[in-house]
Amino acid sequence: MMSRFFGFVVCVLLFFNGFVTGILGDDFFRLGIIGTTTSHVPAFVKILNDPNVSEPCNGFKIVAAYPGGMPDNMGSWNRLRQYADELEKQGIPLYKTIESMLPNVDGVLLESVDGRPHLEQAKPVINSGKPLFIDKPMAASLADVLTIFRLAQEKKAAIFSASSLRFSSGFQQARKGESSAGHVIGCDVWSPCSLNDKHPDLFWYGIHGVETLFTIMGTGCESVMRIQTEGTELVTGTWKDGRIGTFRGIRTGKTGYGAVVFGDKGIADAGSYEGYKPLVEEIARFFKTGLAPIDPQETIEIIAFMEAAEQSKIKGVPVSIDQVLRETENKKEIFVQINVLNNKKLTLNNQPINIEELAKTLDNFLVGRPNHYVKVILSSEKGTPIETVQDVCNHLGNATLANYIYDY
Repeated sequence: MMSRFFGFVVCVLLFFNGFVTGILGDDFFRLGIIGTTTSHVPAFVKILNDPNVSEPCNGFKIVAAYPGGMPDNMGSWNRLRQYADELEKQGIPLYKTIESMLPNVDGVLLESVDGRPHLEQAKPVINSGKPLFIDKPMAASLADVLTIFRLAQEKKAAIFSASSLRFSSGFQQARKGESSAGHVIGCDVWSPCSLNDKHPDLFWYGIHGVETLFTIMGTGCESVMRIQTEGTELVTGTWKDGRIGTFRGIRTGKTGYGAVVFGDKGIADAGSYEGYKPLVEEIARFFKTGLAPIDPQETIEIIAFMEAAEQSKIKGVPVSIDQVLRETENKKEIFVQINVLNNKKLTLNNQPINIEELAKTLDNFLVGRPNHYVKVILSSEKGTPIETVQDVCNHLGNATLANYIYDY
């Protein structure tokens, strides 16, 4: 079903071969950043803005940024200013909106550490037709990922997403059957797996280990079973050809990244994490050619795997990936706009509302609407204390915070 629904995206991306490199002639390729909320931002700037950087990373320069940030997630909000300040000290200007940044760049790195706003932050870039890399996770839900790929196909926009773990040489060799283990029969992967109470579990950090698993095993996972304890995640995937792969997410004791491959020739260590450089090199090739290094089907299956794992944790049984995809395709979103005024008053879709009534009112949007869910676009007037905004976030009930727009 995934091949039938998304196989055409690869053909769309082929359209961009040779197109991106011709935009600026001999000048450098200008990149903009969305989301100064992750350590990836200074790391990528250090690599790409180095005048002595080698091929394929030469010819690029990060020249602009939009800070972003989710006020209810301290793992996002508390790092925003630090990395924004670092960019400004290097002469990289900050823009108040994504739309105002886009005319000044040729491609975009979406780096927001929280995956929930990725869809809304990606929309203006996709609409512009400019190539877009989305850092892990591609989004915080399968529904958002499917929408991102659909919009990119409609606008013929080049796009891809990946964890930096994917391009470590040992994992790539294992995928191709070039390790001493030979053809991959099974795989055990491990990585850190911290959790965030505002974000879906594995989407927050476990994505690194899950993507490593798929890098080595490839697509074709059929069902997912998850066991969770305080310090450990153990997620088992069964592939359609009978192969089994596991992801161990570590929260206590010694941690790290790695994988063991079980093959037709032996059992072998698949290597370890090799830093950001291999990913940045793939990003550079993507911007030069417009060709994504990953089939969209594989990215979709990775996200579906994590969503199936979430359901398995709740149900205590294996969950079918195809079932998760079918259920997600039938879901429909309801968008609402909440504005926080600096006098501590609120409006919901431009109508005044009391904060104590907010959660119940949002739930009422779902009455008589099965398979729907509410997504909130939150904004605030300049001068509104962040504590007031955070209080509103605590009254959203079952609604999902999809994006936060503010005048910093």
